[in-house]
Amino acid sequence: MSGYCDFAPGHALHGPYHGTEYGFPSRDEAVLFERLVLEINQAGLSWETILKKRDGFRRAYHGFDVDKVAAYGERDRERLLADAGIIRNRLKVDAAIHNAQVIQRLRAGHGSFAGWLDAQLMDAGAARDKTGWVKLFKKTFRFTGGEITNEFLMSLGYLPGTHREDCPVFAVIAALDPPWRRALRMS
Repeated sequence: MSGYCDFAPGHALHGPYHGTEYGFPSRDEAVLFERLVLEINQAGLSWETILKKRDGFRRAYHGFDVDKVAAYGERDRERLLADAGIIRNRLKVDAAIHNAQVIQRLRAGHGSFAGWLDAQLMDAGAARDKTGWVKLFKKTFRFTGGEITNEFLMSLGYLPGTHREDCPVFAVIAALDPPWRRALRMS
């Protein structure tokens, strides 16, 4: 994503995201769920649109609390579909609720969403590649096609490619030992 490293620094919205979040690993379930919901909602839109609506998403989805979103019923769906502060798309709203319920189930076997992601790093003794991740996500979650899955995983350090190696942020992330680097060492 060399172009992002060129234009994001100094930009009011993209700059902070590029410099402090994009590609940085996280174990926090609300951060992981937020990124999944935002990536799903970005489909067909610009990332800048999503960043502008980010606070609206946080309010609408109760700070991305998985358990609260998983318990949403029809009244919550209607509330979300009427909220101009977010993307009002029924398929995307339904995907957020469904995926929160999936994350609850993943906790049972892996302790956390991050634990499940970590357990998927390897595939047959090799670092799971983008194709393998996409296949797994399509089987596990709703509204997670190739680009959504790729951006979600890259944005959290599960796949490489967020920053050029000469971008100063690359060195910061490398020092955090993101999951994709651990997977390569285990291969």
